[in-house]
Amino acid sequence: MSPILTIGTRGSALALWQARFIQRVIKEQQGTESNIRIIKTKGDHLQGLSFEKMESKGFFTKEIEDALLAGEIDLAVHSLKDLMTTQPPGLTLGAVGYRADRRELLLISERAVADGAPLPVKEGAVIGTSSARRKSQVASFLPSAKIHDLRGNVLTRVQKLRYGEYDAIVIAAAGAERLQLDFTGLIAVHLPADKFLPAPAQGVLGIQIREGDRQTAQVISSLNCPDTAHEVHVERGLLARFNAGCSLPLGVFCRVDNGAVHLLAVLGKQDGSGWSGLRRVEIEAENPDEAVDCAYRELTREPVSCD
Repeated sequence: MSPILTIGTRGSALALWQARFIQRVIKEQQGTESNIRIIKTKGDHLQGLSFEKMESKGFFTKEIEDALLAGEIDLAVHSLKDLMTTQPPGLTLGAVGYRADRRELLLISERAVADGAPLPVKEGAVIGTSSARRKSQVASFLPSAKIHDLRGNVLTRVQKLRYGEYDAIVIAAAGAERLQLDFTGLIAVHLPADKFLPAPAQGVLGIQIREGDRQTAQVISSLNCPDTAHEVHVERGLLARFNAGCSLPLGVFCRVDNGAVHLLAVLGKQDGSGWSGLRRVEIEAENPDEAVDCAYRELTREPVSCD
């Protein structure tokens, strides 16, 4: 009889949905029973800080990884975009997959709608997000916007919009889709992923396990999606070149078609007065490493040809 596995996760509604989803899948596919352990992370405690002001990397994952290394849990379910591109010694990414809608979702109060713009929000609107990547792109599309930090889980963010603290907010469509959120009284606009670029690995679930744990590795092996893993290799590969976490203002959109890699990336720029623009690149390459190398060189303006 297989042992009962313990799944580690954060305690937000979205994190619990993801953990319960994986719990259900391994039960249906492998007949494996499991329980769920909620672990609070540094990012959960520091609700008053925007992401770029947090000093350490992995602030939504470290405590979960520590529990995994200590043998207190057997696997961890993450939003892969929150997971560092390098694994701590002793841990490995056992499976990636189940990519939901990677687009960003702009939620707008009815009083603040303005038709005909890339971001259909009135001039001077207060837009909520704590993501540097989102801030840089909002500032590029709507320079008049007042961008204010927005923290809390997905439900809390939507409630703050309803209470009138913001004219609009930007959240991940994947989370809204998985939680089946009710947007009655709000205007919901899906932003094209090739225009308003998402985070690397946005919408993807990552399953982290201990190295050498063959039993757990076998249980989760069927969760891996090769096509998604290929895209994620490119997206996270570019992020890794910057040696930074999710606080980097980097947006990435990757498609792999018959081995050919199509990669779009944007990198936000700041000066003393705020966001000063975006550097955008579009790459067609024959393999993932070539795409990543070329995009990185273009984004950092190294004098290397990408023909």
